[in-house]
Amino acid sequence: MIHNFSDTHSIFQNYLSEIRDINIQKDAMRFRKNLERIGFVLGYELSKNLAYQQREVTTPLGVTDISVLKEQPVVASILRAGLPMHNGLLDVFDQAENAFISAYRKSHKNGSFDVHVEYLASPNIDNKTLIIADPMLATGSSMVMVYKSLLQKGRPKKIHIVSAIASQEAVDFVTKNLPKSTELWLGAIDEELTAQSYIVPGLGDAGDLAFGNKE
Repeated sequence: MIHNFSDTHSIFQNYLSEIRDINIQKDAMRFRKNLERIGFVLGYELSKNLAYQQREVTTPLGVTDISVLKEQPVVASILRAGLPMHNGLLDVFDQAENAFISAYRKSHKNGSFDVHVEYLASPNIDNKTLIIADPMLATGSSMVMVYKSLLQKGRPKKIHIVSAIASQEAVDFVTKNLPKSTELWLGAIDEELTAQSYIVPGLGDAGDLAFGNKE
């Protein structure tokens, strides 16, 4: 299932507009904060689809029943660009377990590239709800590779993908190559993808904008 929030009329659109804006992007702290806000909003919307149970809570003046999460998810992020969104998700799921994966493109002279996973730190995810955050879904190949790498830690019962911006090509690729029950929570879907696999209009390189250029 695909949840696209590009047409919602809320403050969420301000956050999206600012991460896209070439002038506001110059403020790395604001860029990170907006990604964090996007992660929070999408995480909150995602939380409405999770399982809940009734819990009796004692207050200073009495007792009441409240609906609380039945179980905590595992929040995973693709380094380094996923870190700000990860923090936003943790503001929603503050008791969640955490996983971190390093995935990068190794480019070739002919313009093609391979995706490599270099680092993985994760709890056991067997039969758990897994949320994977990455600000940009360009081709979707990194997300699929990360999911396959995480399978060495168990097979989750449910997968949620959280991204600020995705290309239509990535959406098609991910839905084809991940389990059919996977849900995508997207700030926007852009139609165009360049020959170098950059989303248009997109926003550029989220990792560089958040944490500085890399060599």
